[in-house]
Amino acid sequence: PAPSDVALDPAQIIRALRKRLDADAILTHGAGNYTAWAHRYYRFTRPRTLLAPTSGAMGYGVPAAIAAKIAHPDRQVVCLAGDGCFMMTSQELATARRLDLAIVYLVFDTGLYGTIRMHQEQQDPGRPIGTDLCNPDFVAYARAFGIAGERVTSHAGFGDVLERALAAPAGYLIDLVVDPETITPRKTLAALRRAADEAVRPQAVQRGLDHRDPSVVEPRAELVQGLQHPPRRKHRQASKLGTLGVNGEHSD
Repeated sequence: PAPSDVALDPAQIIRALRKRLDADAILTHGAGNYTAWAHRYYRFTRPRTLLAPTSGAMGYGVPAAIAAKIAHPDRQVVCLAGDGCFMMTSQELATARRLDLAIVYLVFDTGLYGTIRMHQEQQDPGRPIGTDLCNPDFVAYARAFGIAGERVTSHAGFGDVLERALAAPAGYLIDLVVDPETITPRKTLAALRRAADEAVRPQAVQRGLDHRDPSVVEPRAELVQGLQHPPRRKHRQASKLGTLGVNGEHSD
C-alpha cells in the first residue's frame, strides 16, 4: 500500500502483519469496514488461515480466535476487530485469559459503527443517527481481565508493538486509534458525504426544501431507490395451510 497522510493508516498495519506473521498464522475477524484493509492488503498463502463470517455477523472475531488457538496452540492467532464489533463479544476475554491463550487482538478504534455510518452518509448525507460509540479504555478493559495491552496512535511504531504482542504469554490487546474519516481504503467519510450531498441537492432544490434541515423528512429520491421493501406476498390463510402432522399430512 502507498503511504497515507493519516497518523495511523490501517493499510500500514496490515502491511506489518504481512511482513511479520508466519505463513500459517490464523487471522480472524467479524464484520465491518475495517475488514476491507485485511482483504485488500494481507496475502493469504495457505488454506484455513482466515476465520470470518459469511453472513455479516459482528462479534465473530474474538470467539473465533479463541477456538483457533485452542485447536492450534502452536500457531500465531491474530484477531482483527472494529471497536463496535469487539464490544459485542469482548466478555470472552475472560475465557481466553482463563485458558492462557496467547492471542493478539487488534482493535480498530474509530468511535463509530463504520459500515452503518457509511451507508447513512451515502443515503442521507450529514444526518447520522445512532452510529457514534462511547467506548471504554480498551487497554484498561483488557488489563481488567489480566491481559496486557497498549494504545497506538501512529503506524510508525507499530512494528515494535507487534513484537511485544506476539511475545506475550497470555494474550495482548492493541488499541489502534484510527481517524473516523478513514472509512474505506479509498474513500473518506467527507468524500462520501460530499458526493451524496451533490446527488441530493438538485432534488431538494426542485422541491423547495433545505435538504440539510433535520426537520425535513422527505425521501431522497435517487438515493432511496431500490431500498424500499418489495411488496409482501399474501400469506395463505391459516385455515387452508393447517398444521403439518408427524407424517407430513396437513391437519386442521
